[in-house]
Amino acid sequence: MQFLPSVSSGVHKYLRGVVGVIAGSERYPGAAVLCVGGARLGGAGYVQYFATATTPKSLVLNAYPDIVPVSDFDERIEAWIVGPGNPEITVLPHSKYLLLDAGAMARTSESKAEFTVILPHEGEAAALGFPVSEGVGRESVAAGMAKSLGVFVVLKGRHTIVASPKGDLLVDKLGGPELACAGSGDLLAGLAASTLAAWRPTTVKEVHKALFKAVQHHSSAGKLAAKKVNPVTALDILKALQRITR
Repeated sequence: MQFLPSVSSGVHKYLRGVVGVIAGSERYPGAAVLCVGGARLGGAGYVQYFATATTPKSLVLNAYPDIVPVSDFDERIEAWIVGPGNPEITVLPHSKYLLLDAGAMARTSESKAEFTVILPHEGEAAALGFPVSEGVGRESVAAGMAKSLGVFVVLKGRHTIVASPKGDLLVDKLGGPELACAGSGDLLAGLAASTLAAWRPTTVKEVHKALFKAVQHHSSAGKLAAKKVNPVTALDILKALQRITR
């Protein structure tokens, strides 16, 4: 599987895709660093960071001098990721692809995007009214959420499941327990947004496949990190992303 799109000669950063990130808070500033880090490595050529708190903004700009801080919603942004680290935001941005994580997932009905994605773990799925139980397994929950809410669902956990609004499922078998670490989901959220901006899928089927690419890219990085270090942290996964060659 080719995770990243090919870059032709003569292309510029805007043609490679533009991502907007709203992540991090004073309580969870590191989520912004990981989410932006993922967005930088998903193939998009330009990442903008909309800060709602001082500490995460400082951390992001210190870590990544190539990131552009913004105070307005740039119309050139094709994919927004909102929510990692529970940033305070009053209005959701408008773009072709809108990915919602953490507390922002409760605002799914406010999305005006052509394609909306949520990225819950099982606890967050239960909080949204879709609990996993003995009678209702993970695949049924993911499909039910996607159909009921009319969004794409990336249900994180062992064998992460990507469900389309039509209820179609793709199940990742690459990811292992090394992904079960703090910040791993923040990283995946940014990576998924960047993947959509870079590949620019135009149909439900294409978006579904692009999200699955991001999940498998994340899983492959986890596997690679696990060969180098133990235990694996989210920063190890982030570093490994640049060593994935497929």
